[in-house]
Amino acid sequence: MKSDTHSSPSLRWDIFCRVIDNHGDLGVCWRLCADLTQRGHTVRLWVDDASALTWMAPQGCTGVAVHAWPDTAALQALAQDATFQIGDVVVEAFGCELPEAFQALMTQGTSPVWINLEYLSAESYVARSHGLASPVMSGPARGMTKWFFFPGFTPDTGGLLREADLPARQAAFQRQAWLSALRLDKPIAANEQLISLFCYEPAALPDLLKQLSQADAPTRLLLAQGRPSAAVAAATQALHMPSSGTGQLRISQLPYLSQTDFDHLLWAGDFNFVRGEDSLVRALWAGKPFAWHIYPQDDLAHHDKLQAFETALDMPADLRKFHAVWNGLETGPLPALSRTAIDDWRGWSHQTQQRLSAQTDLTSQLVSFVAQKR
Repeated sequence: MKSDTHSSPSLRWDIFCRVIDNHGDLGVCWRLCADLTQRGHTVRLWVDDASALTWMAPQGCTGVAVHAWPDTAALQALAQDATFQIGDVVVEAFGCELPEAFQALMTQGTSPVWINLEYLSAESYVARSHGLASPVMSGPARGMTKWFFFPGFTPDTGGLLREADLPARQAAFQRQAWLSALRLDKPIAANEQLISLFCYEPAALPDLLKQLSQADAPTRLLLAQGRPSAAVAAATQALHMPSSGTGQLRISQLPYLSQTDFDHLLWAGDFNFVRGEDSLVRALWAGKPFAWHIYPQDDLAHHDKLQAFETALDMPADLRKFHAVWNGLETGPLPALSRTAIDDWRGWSHQTQQRLSAQTDLTSQLVSFVAQKR
Protein backbone atom coordinates (compact mmCIF):
# COMPACT_ATOMS: atom_id res chain seq x y z
CA MET A 1 0.00 0.00 0.00
CA LYS A 2 1.11 3.54 -0.59
CA SER A 3 2.89 5.20 2.32
CA ASP A 4 2.03 8.63 3.69
CA THR A 5 5.73 9.48 4.17
CA HIS A 6 5.90 12.26 1.59
CA SER A 7 2.30 13.48 1.71
CA SER A 8 1.81 14.46 5.36
CA PRO A 9 3.54 17.13 7.46
CA SER A 10 6.07 16.20 10.10
CA LEU A 11 4.36 16.03 13.48
CA ARG A 12 5.55 15.83 17.07
CA TRP A 13 4.20 12.83 19.00
CA ASP A 14 4.03 12.13 22.74
CA ILE A 15 3.46 8.40 23.28
CA PHE A 16 2.79 7.07 26.78
CA CYS A 17 3.36 3.43 27.73
CA ARG A 18 3.20 1.45 30.97
CA VAL A 19 4.98 -1.90 31.18
CA ILE A 20 2.57 -4.25 32.95
CA ASP A 21 4.13 -7.70 33.46
CA ASN A 22 5.78 -8.45 30.12
CA HIS A 23 7.41 -6.36 27.42
CA GLY A 24 4.78 -6.60 24.69
CA ASP A 25 3.29 -3.16 25.34
CA LEU A 26 6.71 -1.56 25.10
CA GLY A 27 7.50 -3.64 22.02
CA VAL A 28 4.43 -2.37 20.18
CA CYS A 29 5.09 1.21 21.24
CA TRP A 30 8.72 1.07 20.16
CA ARG A 31 7.84 -0.29 16.73
CA LEU A 32 5.28 2.51 16.34
CA CYS A 33 7.82 5.12 17.43
CA ALA A 34 10.45 3.84 15.02
CA ASP A 35 7.97 3.63 12.15
CA LEU A 36 6.81 7.19 12.74
CA THR A 37 10.39 8.50 12.60
CA GLN A 38 10.92 6.66 9.30
CA ARG A 39 8.06 8.79 7.96
CA GLY A 40 9.65 12.05 9.10
CA HIS A 41 7.95 12.53 12.49
CA THR A 42 9.59 13.05 15.89
CA VAL A 43 8.55 11.16 18.99
CA ARG A 44 8.87 11.39 22.75
CA LEU A 45 8.25 8.02 24.39
CA TRP A 46 7.20 8.29 28.03
CA VAL A 47 7.56 4.90 29.74
CA ASP A 48 7.62 3.72 33.35
CA ASP A 49 10.23 1.01 32.69
CA ALA A 50 12.49 1.39 29.68
CA SER A 51 15.01 -1.25 30.79
CA ALA A 52 14.01 -3.74 28.07
CA LEU A 53 15.04 -1.29 25.37
CA THR A 54 18.68 -2.12 26.16
CA TRP A 55 18.20 -5.42 24.31
CA MET A 56 15.03 -4.70 22.35
CA ALA A 57 16.48 -1.64 20.61
CA PRO A 58 20.16 -1.43 21.61
CA GLN A 59 20.97 1.14 18.91
CA GLY A 60 18.05 3.40 19.84
CA CYS A 61 16.37 5.25 17.03
CA THR A 62 17.10 8.69 15.61
CA GLY A 63 14.07 10.87 16.20
CA VAL A 64 12.84 8.98 19.28
CA ALA A 65 13.59 10.47 22.70
CA VAL A 66 12.90 8.17 25.65
CA HIS A 67 11.69 9.79 28.87
CA ALA A 68 10.79 8.34 32.26
CA TRP A 69 7.09 8.39 33.10
CA PRO A 70 6.71 11.93 34.50
CA ASP A 71 6.01 12.30 38.21
CA THR A 72 4.50 15.38 39.80
CA ALA A 73 7.83 17.14 40.26
CA ALA A 74 8.85 16.51 36.65
CA LEU A 75 5.54 17.82 35.35
CA GLN A 76 5.78 20.93 37.53
CA ALA A 77 9.19 21.58 36.03
CA LEU A 78 7.82 21.13 32.52
CA ALA A 79 5.04 23.60 33.29
CA GLN A 80 7.68 26.20 34.15
CA ASP A 81 9.82 25.44 31.10
CA ALA A 82 9.00 27.99 28.41
CA THR A 83 10.68 25.79 25.76
CA PHE A 84 8.54 22.72 26.43
CA GLN A 85 5.65 22.08 24.07
CA ILE A 86 3.09 19.32 24.06
CA GLY A 87 3.22 17.26 20.88
CA ASP A 88 0.80 17.65 18.02
CA VAL A 89 -0.44 14.15 18.92
CA VAL A 90 -0.67 12.47 22.32
CA VAL A 91 -1.08 8.69 22.40
CA GLU A 92 -2.22 6.70 25.41
CA ALA A 93 -1.12 3.16 24.66
CA PHE A 94 -3.45 0.40 25.83
CA GLY A 95 -5.53 2.50 28.18
CA CYS A 96 -2.72 3.82 30.35
CA GLU A 97 -4.02 7.02 31.91
CA LEU A 98 -2.13 10.24 31.35
CA PRO A 99 -0.95 12.04 34.50
CA GLU A 100 -3.45 14.75 35.37
CA ALA A 101 -0.75 17.41 35.35
CA PHE A 102 0.11 16.44 31.77
CA GLN A 103 -3.55 16.62 30.84
CA ALA A 104 -3.58 20.16 32.24
CA LEU A 105 -0.64 21.08 30.01
CA MET A 106 -2.57 19.74 27.01
CA THR A 107 -5.27 22.36 27.50
CA GLN A 108 -2.83 25.24 27.08
CA GLY A 109 -2.47 26.57 23.55
CA THR A 110 -3.45 24.43 20.57
CA SER A 111 -4.94 21.16 21.76
CA PRO A 112 -3.22 18.01 20.49
CA VAL A 113 -5.05 15.12 18.87
CA TRP A 114 -5.52 12.69 21.74
CA ILE A 115 -5.47 9.00 20.78
CA ASN A 116 -6.22 5.93 22.88
CA LEU A 117 -4.37 3.16 21.05
CA GLU A 118 -6.12 -0.06 22.04
CA TYR A 119 -5.11 -3.72 22.16
CA LEU A 120 -5.29 -5.88 19.05
CA SER A 121 -8.32 -8.12 18.66
CA ALA A 122 -10.40 -9.72 15.91
CA GLU A 123 -13.62 -9.50 17.92
CA SER A 124 -16.62 -7.76 16.35
CA TYR A 125 -16.59 -4.78 18.72
CA VAL A 126 -13.29 -3.61 17.22
CA ALA A 127 -14.74 -2.45 13.90
CA ARG A 128 -17.73 -0.88 15.69
CA SER A 129 -15.53 1.03 18.12
CA HIS A 130 -12.63 2.03 15.89
CA GLY A 131 -12.41 5.79 15.41
CA LEU A 132 -15.09 6.68 17.94
CA ALA A 133 -14.86 9.86 20.00
CA SER A 134 -14.78 9.81 23.79
CA PRO A 135 -15.57 13.29 25.19
CA VAL A 136 -13.67 14.00 28.41
CA MET A 137 -16.31 14.98 30.95
CA SER A 138 -14.20 15.63 34.04
CA GLY A 139 -10.71 16.38 35.28
CA PRO A 140 -8.16 18.90 34.02
CA ALA A 141 -8.77 17.94 30.36
CA ARG A 142 -12.53 18.41 30.59
CA GLY A 143 -13.96 19.51 27.26
CA MET A 144 -11.29 17.76 25.17
CA THR A 145 -11.92 14.68 23.03
CA LYS A 146 -10.09 11.39 23.09
CA TRP A 147 -10.28 9.17 20.01
CA PHE A 148 -10.27 5.36 20.10
CA PHE A 149 -7.94 3.72 17.61
CA PHE A 150 -8.20 -0.06 17.33
CA PRO A 151 -5.67 -2.24 15.50
CA GLY A 152 -7.29 -5.09 13.62
CA PHE A 153 -7.25 -7.61 10.81
CA THR A 154 -9.85 -6.08 8.47
CA PRO A 155 -9.99 -2.88 6.39
CA ASP A 156 -12.59 -1.33 8.72
CA THR A 157 -10.12 -1.32 11.63
CA GLY A 158 -6.81 0.43 12.29
CA GLY A 159 -4.76 -2.33 10.68
CA LEU A 160 -1.42 -3.82 11.78
CA LEU A 161 2.00 -2.30 12.33
CA ARG A 162 4.09 -2.86 9.21
CA GLU A 163 7.04 -0.68 8.30
CA ALA A 164 7.42 0.24 4.64
CA ASP A 165 10.80 -1.47 4.16
CA LEU A 166 9.73 -4.80 5.66
CA PRO A 167 9.27 -6.70 2.35
CA ALA A 168 12.68 -5.55 1.11
CA ARG A 169 14.34 -6.59 4.36
CA GLN A 170 12.70 -10.01 4.18
CA ALA A 171 13.78 -10.49 0.58
CA ALA A 172 17.39 -9.64 1.46
CA PHE A 173 17.51 -11.90 4.54
CA GLN A 174 20.32 -14.47 4.51
CA ARG A 175 19.08 -17.30 6.70
CA GLN A 176 22.23 -19.37 6.98
CA ALA A 177 24.47 -16.37 7.64
CA TRP A 178 22.16 -15.15 10.40
CA LEU A 179 21.96 -18.57 12.05
CA SER A 180 25.74 -18.89 11.96
CA ALA A 181 26.11 -15.50 13.62
CA LEU A 182 23.97 -16.71 16.56
CA ARG A 183 26.85 -18.97 17.65
CA LEU A 184 24.59 -21.61 19.13
CA ASP A 185 25.90 -24.29 21.47
CA LYS A 186 25.83 -26.78 18.61
CA PRO A 187 25.78 -26.07 14.87
CA ILE A 188 22.45 -26.68 13.17
CA ALA A 189 22.44 -29.76 10.96
CA ALA A 190 21.06 -29.54 7.44
CA ASN A 191 18.26 -32.01 8.21
CA GLU A 192 17.08 -30.32 11.42
CA GLN A 193 13.78 -28.48 11.29
CA LEU A 194 13.85 -25.19 13.20
CA ILE A 195 11.15 -24.33 15.71
CA SER A 196 11.30 -21.11 17.72
CA LEU A 197 9.58 -21.01 21.11
CA PHE A 198 8.29 -17.79 22.67
CA CYS A 199 5.47 -18.55 25.09
CA TYR A 200 4.14 -18.18 28.63
CA GLU A 201 3.66 -21.44 30.58
CA PRO A 202 1.38 -23.67 28.49
CA ALA A 203 0.21 -26.87 30.17
CA ALA A 204 0.89 -28.73 26.91
CA LEU A 205 4.60 -27.82 26.86
CA PRO A 206 5.83 -31.15 28.30
CA ASP A 207 3.71 -32.95 25.71
CA LEU A 208 5.34 -30.91 22.94
CA LEU A 209 8.88 -31.62 24.15
CA LYS A 210 8.21 -35.34 24.53
CA GLN A 211 6.57 -35.47 21.12
CA LEU A 212 9.49 -33.75 19.38
CA SER A 213 12.03 -35.97 21.13
CA GLN A 214 10.24 -39.07 19.79
CA ALA A 215 9.59 -37.77 16.26
CA ASP A 216 10.90 -39.43 13.10
CA ALA A 217 13.08 -36.46 12.16
CA PRO A 218 15.37 -34.15 14.17
CA THR A 219 14.25 -30.76 15.49
CA ARG A 220 16.22 -27.84 16.86
CA LEU A 221 14.18 -25.84 19.35
CA LEU A 222 15.38 -22.22 19.53
CA LEU A 223 14.34 -21.08 22.97
CA ALA A 224 13.71 -17.44 23.87
CA GLN A 225 14.95 -16.01 27.16
CA GLY A 226 12.70 -15.15 30.12
CA ARG A 227 9.47 -16.99 30.80
CA PRO A 228 9.88 -19.44 27.87
CA SER A 229 13.30 -20.52 29.13
CA ALA A 230 12.01 -20.97 32.68
CA ALA A 231 8.97 -22.91 31.44
CA VAL A 232 11.12 -25.30 29.41
CA ALA A 233 13.49 -25.80 32.35
CA ALA A 234 10.53 -26.85 34.51
CA ALA A 235 9.12 -29.09 31.77
CA THR A 236 12.39 -30.91 31.06
CA GLN A 237 12.90 -31.47 34.77
CA ALA A 238 9.41 -32.96 35.10
CA LEU A 239 10.12 -35.22 32.12
CA HIS A 240 13.57 -36.20 33.49
CA MET A 241 14.91 -34.90 30.19
CA PRO A 242 18.29 -33.17 29.83
CA SER A 243 17.89 -29.40 29.47
CA SER A 244 19.62 -29.66 26.08
CA GLY A 245 17.02 -32.15 24.82
CA THR A 246 17.13 -35.84 24.04
CA GLY A 247 16.37 -38.22 21.19
CA GLN A 248 15.40 -36.27 18.09
CA LEU A 249 15.13 -32.97 20.01
CA ARG A 250 17.95 -30.50 20.60
CA ILE A 251 17.23 -27.37 22.63
CA SER A 252 19.35 -24.25 22.14
CA GLN A 253 19.06 -21.18 24.37
CA LEU A 254 18.88 -17.88 22.51
CA PRO A 255 20.21 -14.60 23.88
CA TYR A 256 17.81 -11.72 24.34
CA LEU A 257 17.11 -10.58 20.79
CA SER A 258 16.59 -7.11 19.42
CA GLN A 259 13.35 -6.50 17.55
CA THR A 260 15.28 -6.75 14.28
CA ASP A 261 16.78 -10.10 15.23
CA PHE A 262 13.46 -11.38 16.53
CA ASP A 263 12.09 -10.77 13.03
CA HIS A 264 15.06 -12.72 11.67
CA LEU A 265 14.31 -15.59 14.06
CA LEU A 266 10.75 -15.84 12.73
CA TRP A 267 11.95 -15.69 9.13
CA ALA A 268 14.48 -18.46 9.80
CA GLY A 269 12.07 -20.84 11.53
CA ASP A 270 10.05 -23.64 9.97
CA PHE A 271 7.46 -23.18 12.72
CA ASN A 272 7.18 -20.39 15.27
CA PHE A 273 5.53 -20.33 18.68
CA VAL A 274 4.67 -16.73 19.57
CA ARG A 275 2.77 -14.99 22.34
CA GLY A 276 0.97 -11.73 23.07
CA GLU A 277 0.46 -9.04 20.46
CA ASP A 278 3.75 -7.81 19.02
CA SER A 279 5.20 -11.23 18.22
CA LEU A 280 1.88 -12.41 16.76
CA VAL A 281 1.93 -9.60 14.21
CA ARG A 282 5.56 -10.30 13.36
CA ALA A 283 4.74 -14.01 12.90
CA LEU A 284 1.98 -13.04 10.47
CA TRP A 285 4.42 -10.94 8.45
CA ALA A 286 6.97 -13.79 8.48
CA GLY A 287 4.52 -15.89 6.47
CA LYS A 288 5.60 -19.07 8.27
CA PRO A 289 3.35 -21.55 10.11
CA PHE A 290 2.93 -20.54 13.76
CA ALA A 291 0.99 -21.14 16.96
CA TRP A 292 -0.15 -18.21 19.10
CA HIS A 293 -0.10 -18.43 22.89
CA ILE A 294 -2.63 -15.75 23.74
CA TYR A 295 -2.19 -13.83 26.99
CA PRO A 296 -4.27 -15.77 29.57
CA GLN A 297 -6.91 -13.83 31.51
CA ASP A 298 -8.55 -14.92 34.76
CA ASP A 299 -12.06 -14.48 33.35
CA LEU A 300 -11.15 -16.60 30.30
CA ALA A 301 -11.94 -13.70 27.95
CA HIS A 302 -8.90 -14.79 25.95
CA HIS A 303 -10.84 -17.84 24.75
CA ASP A 304 -13.29 -15.68 22.80
CA LYS A 305 -10.43 -13.53 21.54
CA LEU A 306 -8.53 -16.55 20.22
CA GLN A 307 -11.58 -18.01 18.50
CA ALA A 308 -12.39 -14.65 16.88
CA PHE A 309 -8.83 -14.51 15.55
CA GLU A 310 -9.06 -18.03 14.14
CA THR A 311 -12.36 -17.22 12.41
CA ALA A 312 -11.20 -13.89 11.02
CA LEU A 313 -8.17 -15.48 9.37
CA ASP A 314 -9.87 -18.70 8.21
CA MET A 315 -7.47 -20.87 10.18
CA PRO A 316 -7.49 -24.55 9.15
CA ALA A 317 -9.41 -26.87 11.47
CA ASP A 318 -6.39 -28.94 12.50
CA LEU A 319 -4.39 -25.82 13.35
CA ARG A 320 -7.37 -24.57 15.39
CA LYS A 321 -7.30 -27.85 17.29
CA PHE A 322 -3.60 -27.39 17.97
CA HIS A 323 -4.28 -23.85 19.26
CA ALA A 324 -7.12 -25.07 21.46
CA VAL A 325 -4.91 -27.53 23.31
CA TRP A 326 -1.85 -25.24 23.36
CA ASN A 327 -3.95 -22.48 24.95
CA GLY A 328 -5.84 -24.72 27.37
CA LEU A 329 -9.26 -24.35 25.75
CA GLU A 330 -9.30 -28.13 25.39
CA THR A 331 -7.65 -30.90 27.35
CA GLY A 332 -6.13 -34.04 25.97
CA PRO A 333 -2.93 -34.72 24.02
CA LEU A 334 -1.40 -32.02 21.87
CA PRO A 335 -1.93 -32.83 18.17
CA ALA A 336 1.25 -33.96 16.48
CA LEU A 337 3.47 -31.14 15.27
CA SER A 338 4.75 -33.24 12.38
CA ARG A 339 6.59 -32.06 9.32
CA THR A 340 3.55 -33.04 7.27
CA ALA A 341 1.29 -30.80 9.38
CA ILE A 342 3.74 -27.91 9.16
CA ASP A 343 3.91 -28.33 5.39
CA ASP A 344 0.11 -28.33 5.20
CA TRP A 345 -0.12 -25.08 7.18
CA ARG A 346 2.53 -23.29 5.15
CA GLY A 347 0.13 -22.38 2.34
CA TRP A 348 -2.38 -20.86 4.77
CA SER A 349 0.37 -18.84 6.45
CA HIS A 350 1.58 -17.42 3.15
CA GLN A 351 -1.94 -16.61 1.95
CA THR A 352 -2.70 -14.87 5.25
CA GLN A 353 0.48 -12.82 4.98
CA GLN A 354 -0.45 -11.71 1.46
CA ARG A 355 -4.04 -10.93 2.38
CA LEU A 356 -3.07 -8.76 5.36
CA SER A 357 -0.28 -7.06 3.42
CA ALA A 358 -2.87 -5.80 0.93
CA GLN A 359 -4.46 -3.72 3.71
CA THR A 360 -3.19 -0.31 4.77
CA ASP A 361 -0.78 -0.54 7.69
CA LEU A 362 -1.51 0.90 11.13
CA THR A 363 0.93 3.80 11.08
CA SER A 364 -0.32 5.04 7.72
CA GLN A 365 -3.90 4.84 8.97
CA LEU A 366 -3.02 6.55 12.24
CA VAL A 367 -1.26 9.44 10.51
CA SER A 368 -4.23 9.89 8.16
CA PHE A 369 -6.66 9.73 11.07
CA VAL A 370 -4.73 12.41 12.95
CA ALA A 371 -4.68 14.64 9.86
CA GLN A 372 -8.49 14.47 9.73
CA LYS A 373 -8.81 15.51 13.38
CA ARG A 374 -6.37 18.43 13.41
